[in-house]
Amino acid sequence: MNLHQFRFVREAVRQNFNLTTAAKALFTSQPGVSKAIIELEDELGVEIFRRHGKRIRSLTEPGKRILQSIERILDEVETLKRVGKEFATQDQGNLVIATTHTQARYALPKVLSEFTKRFPKVRVSIQQGNPGQIAELLTQDRADIAIATEGIANTPGVLALPGYQWQHVVMVPLSHPLLNQASITLEELAKYPIITYDKAFAGRSKIDAAFAQRNLTPDILLEAIDADVIKTYVEAGMGVGIVAGLAYDPDRDRNLKVLPVGHLFGNNVTHLGVKQGAYLRSFVYTFIELFSPTLTRKIVEQAMSSESENYEI
Repeated sequence: MNLHQFRFVREAVRQNFNLTTAAKALFTSQPGVSKAIIELEDELGVEIFRRHGKRIRSLTEPGKRILQSIERILDEVETLKRVGKEFATQDQGNLVIATTHTQARYALPKVLSEFTKRFPKVRVSIQQGNPGQIAELLTQDRADIAIATEGIANTPGVLALPGYQWQHVVMVPLSHPLLNQASITLEELAKYPIITYDKAFAGRSKIDAAFAQRNLTPDILLEAIDADVIKTYVEAGMGVGIVAGLAYDPDRDRNLKVLPVGHLFGNNVTHLGVKQGAYLRSFVYTFIELFSPTLTRKIVEQAMSSESENYEI
């Protein structure tokens, strides 16, 4: 029984029970993976996978329990490695942040500017994706931190820390009729084509829910994952943009006007996620506090030791 066998089992599940892609992901051969799994099953005396011919199809009931133990063991191995690195190199290493375009473009620049001044030997990598992809990167140990509004707080095995609150705004061209309204209503918004985020992003669920509660069906003309794309099409006169307030850039968006609509769609919370049970290096705690000053190391450690997956301050 060895760690290679454990990694092969875990990767086979991650790759939807395809041993060929699992082998490629681990830079080894498919026959080697298959042999190692069979040897582990023989040693344990149970089948981990259900098979159809030579292909594995799913986990057996004991296989599900075994996978849970394997996940815990491999997580502890990663923790041991991080502890070693922590004491060998206090202020250098890699920080991988999984996040959305909006956070990377608008929320992180000032934070990372200060962070890199404090830790010039830490290499930062930003992995962009939708909230589901971001959570997956974190749970699969391919990212140290996940930052997003949607998705993170509902992912098993992820501790979601509240980063900051924000509201949506409406963006329109300089001569748009909505600028003549004292206060925008959902009924007024529904009169115009709307350009906003894809359903997986940036509080889109609250936008949809607000219209649905008033029995309104907005004309969603265009969906995008990128606030800059949304603003480009608003500037072209194609519709009214609904974006996160932090996406407004006064210097860049001189041809657009911003209208507050927090009264329509409420507050959103951007969460910062870490994997439950993970060992965080000192510079990770520093990054977290730079991103959200209320999240001190003491607070984060308290949250990590609690049983809740959603921590509120």
